[in-house]
Amino acid sequence: MGIGTVGAGPFLYGGRSSVNGCPSRRRERGNNIMTTRKILAAAAAVCAVAVALSGCGSSSNTSSNSGKDIITAYASEPQNPLVPGNTNETGGGKPGDLLFARLVSFDAKGNASNEVAESITPNADASQYTIKLKSGWKFTDGTAVTAESFTKSWSYTANAKNAQITSSFFSTIKGYDALQDTKKLKGTEQLSGLKVVDDLDFVVTLSQPDATFPIKVGYLAFAPLPESFYKDPKAFGEKPVGNGPYKFESWSHNNEIKLVKNSDYKGNTPAKNDGVTFKIYTNDQAAYADIQAGNLDVMETVPASATKTFQTDSSVQAYNKPGSVIQTFTIPSSLEHFKTDTKEGQLRRQAISMAIDRKAITSKVLNGIGTPAVDFTSPLTPGYSDSLKGVDNLKHNAAKAKKLWAEADAISKYDGTLTFSYNADGGAKPVYDAVVNQLKNTLGIKAATNPIPTFQEFRDDITSRKMTGAFRTGWQPDYPSPENYLFQIFDSAAADGNGANDGDYKNSAFDALLDKAYAATSTDSANKIYQQAQEILLNDLPAIPLYYSNAYGVAATDVKGFEMNWQNLPVYEDMTK
Repeated sequence: MGIGTVGAGPFLYGGRSSVNGCPSRRRERGNNIMTTRKILAAAAAVCAVAVALSGCGSSSNTSSNSGKDIITAYASEPQNPLVPGNTNETGGGKPGDLLFARLVSFDAKGNASNEVAESITPNADASQYTIKLKSGWKFTDGTAVTAESFTKSWSYTANAKNAQITSSFFSTIKGYDALQDTKKLKGTEQLSGLKVVDDLDFVVTLSQPDATFPIKVGYLAFAPLPESFYKDPKAFGEKPVGNGPYKFESWSHNNEIKLVKNSDYKGNTPAKNDGVTFKIYTNDQAAYADIQAGNLDVMETVPASATKTFQTDSSVQAYNKPGSVIQTFTIPSSLEHFKTDTKEGQLRRQAISMAIDRKAITSKVLNGIGTPAVDFTSPLTPGYSDSLKGVDNLKHNAAKAKKLWAEADAISKYDGTLTFSYNADGGAKPVYDAVVNQLKNTLGIKAATNPIPTFQEFRDDITSRKMTGAFRTGWQPDYPSPENYLFQIFDSAAADGNGANDGDYKNSAFDALLDKAYAATSTDSANKIYQQAQEILLNDLPAIPLYYSNAYGVAATDVKGFEMNWQNLPVYEDMTK
């Protein structure tokens, strides 16, 4: 889903795009969608999961909530209105996660537990799930959360007529393909694989086994929606009604989003404070100064200028631990001279990757808040490996980079300027200045940065396919599985505006391996297949991995309970002052 702030500044992807280091996606739907891919599959693994789950801007703190325990948090303006199915970047994802409770929730380490679900029970081959809800859950408008609150929401998001960014997450549910031809749809059609039994029970039939389904439903896109949403989705997005630990109070665009504690919430993550106000910043240095002065409570990044000193800065509380976010940049797969399905394009991408000194960037530019990337997931992801075939394409080798570039020029001479776009409000400038300088010095090519003022504008340009060069991307996971990094960003089904495949990369061999992984008989065997799929990516380099962002950030000195979670985000509900 795609995310909000990570790394040197706002980035994108992930589950979510991030202002500091991860991406978001959304596309207009075409008339024809490629055959969908599925997620991990092992029936044995799914049963184990099922057992485990069934057991279980402004710098001022003042507001209308003055006198209450309100946490103020660094944020970016959401790309879209606050509708779960149309949110895959952190500007909208951070408040969305606090407003909407899903079937399952995750603790700070990424462990899943049932929340709205009483049980999620698979059949023998994990191709069908029977879901029972806990009674008593209500939306903040007082209406009941029912089985239909989930099935209608999921169908709305999956239906291409509604052009929701996260549609591809529902691709394993039976009937998804039938909801992809916009010329034949009204937008109200339902997924045929969803059957409501009664108010608290429904059955999900998949198009093939999917063992990660009981975890995947913890992602924001799978949130339930009240009936009021369908009367006016646009108005709902401005004033969302959820069922989470917080409820919506107000949204002053480009200034702040106010959430207050939901006293009726009965889930796993009750708020210890009275509310969270997300302050919209376009300058991370201003936000850091506000943390130091006690005018802002928490931010999940620090400016590049402070990466060397923030851990010894007595005016803040510092946090810096290994994280799960990967920072990359993407070159559109159809870009002339750089096409991923041509020898010339592959040579150029490999040359660019080898010309980059990742160790120099992480040590000298990032001052140790990142680690050079060696794959497309993260060191905290199940199945991670630092020795995949093709990993040398991610290692600095100036001599070979020059050789590969010359081989590409022998096929077709390139004398253009390769641009690198990023959002200027997220602190990415030092990283991309370094990348451009390394490419010019090593390859002797013309390269330049192309900063775009805000994360929202940056994401809009990517969504509308206006990028004519490389652009900053990244991924913050939505659930702990390599599938979340690989399918959502690189599968053909997620291209062309149907998911987070912003470079529109398509490789049938890669897609086939993901299908094979979904049908695997164990998590271990599935992870080995995902590794094989990554080896294709290491050759084609549809995106070029740079580094893994640490979970790092700062809080004001009077804040208690400051911790960051498995998504590199603060645990907002645990903080008090």
